Amino acid sequence: MRHYSGIKGVPDYDCEELKPRMSDYCLLIPVLNEGIRIRLELERAFSRGVHELADIVICDGNSQDGSLNQSMLRGFGVNTLLVKTGMGRQGAQLRTGIHWGLTRGYEGFITIDGNNKDSIEDVPKFIDKLREGYDFVQGSRFIEGGEAVNTPLFRWLSVRLIHAPLISIAARRHFTDTTNAFRAYSRRYLIDERVKPLRDVFVSYELLAYLSVRASQLGMRVCEIPVRREYPKHGKTPTKIRSFSGNFELMGILLKTLAGKYAPLA
Repeated sequence: MRHYSGIKGVPDYDCEELKPRMSDYCLLIPVLNEGIRIRLELERAFSRGVHELADIVICDGNSQDGSLNQSMLRGFGVNTLLVKTGMGRQGAQLRTGIHWGLTRGYEGFITIDGNNKDSIEDVPKFIDKLREGYDFVQGSRFIEGGEAVNTPLFRWLSVRLIHAPLISIAARRHFTDTTNAFRAYSRRYLIDERVKPLRDVFVSYELLAYLSVRASQLGMRVCEIPVRREYPKHGKTPTKIRSFSGNFELMGILLKTLAGKYAPLA
């Protein structure tokens, strides 16, 4: 295991490289105590050969539930396990993945949540768009061909009536599913000096909001593609945002994004 520390804009993290780099593309999956959900997601990915198209990189927030057994990860074709040991939440986890991926030379980065809600089988569609020269590809359950299954009413209303319209204004381009973390970025986008995703300001959900708008602001190629997102019919909704304070934080991030607060200083 390798340890990375003291890198500007990157939280400290451990890296367990289970395989050498096999692809030009990596699939970053941020997780934190996802239990059986991450196993089911990886099983689905393996059955569809996703690991043969993109290197699967788990960006762990230091899970304590035993869900990331290395023999299981190897069995499902996972390429690398990154474990964040520094401060921060989802944004920090993604920064470990972006840093690792850029260092390793990947040409395209796909991200997806690790809670088994998303159609991980659609990874090839994102790779196709990256190969076509797109810099930001947003997955959407709300466009033709997409599927929104069992979406909680409050979540549907907040995305469709608040989040997506405001992100679209900031991006200067219409988007429909802006809280969806199933998306892709080109290397060209992430290394652009006008973007700079490796900054300590991106602690929680700021990075997803910022990267949703910055590509089109800079005149890069962006698009949406249809995906499926399915919430369970019964039981708890798999999400890290459960409280009023969590939704209040998201609204603050959204308004800062709209005001351009996350753009790097010239």
